[in-house]
Amino acid sequence: MLKLAVVGKDVSASASPQMHTFILRGMGKRCTYEPVSVAPAEFSARAEELFRKYDAFNVTIPFKGEIIPYLKELKGDAHLFGAVNTVLTRARVGYNTDGFGFSMMLENAGLSVAGKRVLVLGAGGAGRSCIKVLGAGGAEVYVYERNEERLSMVYRELGGFNPLAVIPCVPYDIIVNCTGVGMHDTVGKTPTVLYADGRAKSVGAELLAQCGVAVDLIYVPEESEFLRVARECGKPTLSGGAMLFYQAYCADCIILGRKPDPAAAKALWNAYREENP
Repeated sequence: MLKLAVVGKDVSASASPQMHTFILRGMGKRCTYEPVSVAPAEFSARAEELFRKYDAFNVTIPFKGEIIPYLKELKGDAHLFGAVNTVLTRARVGYNTDGFGFSMMLENAGLSVAGKRVLVLGAGGAGRSCIKVLGAGGAEVYVYERNEERLSMVYRELGGFNPLAVIPCVPYDIIVNCTGVGMHDTVGKTPTVLYADGRAKSVGAELLAQCGVAVDLIYVPEESEFLRVARECGKPTLSGGAMLFYQAYCADCIILGRKPDPAAAKALWNAYREENP
């Protein structure tokens, strides 16, 4: 039986234990899966315990970068983005499955990005995954990040997008919130951005009323304030629950040494939704 966990600042409401247990059962494996909440100040003191206690573990906000010094190697997107969400403890190798999860979420929702103007809010680990997927899918990508140094660094690393120091209130086909604002202690809030007219203001109807679709990577709450505002503007919305499931599926494939199968992932997601409406 595999012994697994998800580690983050506050994972008490995380759907990961339920999802991973379901996915692995569907793949013929049994596991225990624990939520491990760690205060940021305590992470360095508790990191080694994770390697001793679990066969593998998943990492979420805010430790996707903090775990890297404890690893021997980064593979795939983890190396490119400098962010890890899946760790194999024996080998001390880190992976990032967010890109697979985001791509599958868009596909499952029937949301094509080819030729679309897409605004991405936030260029952290999840934001980078989204930028890569959107660019590869043929989107015209615009990225806003309040930390200009981070924005410049991501542009140097990835390229292929339009960096924005300010946001003009113009139409976008899709706006994606990758900031994490709207969950935990920011529930009920939307990201604060700097508009082209010099105002620093929370994202609201002024911007979202001009989008085609609003996407938020947050899944708790299921409807973030960002999505609520967009919905009230009459816009279709997409929450991050499916992304979480698909990146979890990809992570479990890594843990089991299997190649991810998009068709199998979709079948598992549909079955999961039927069991957990």
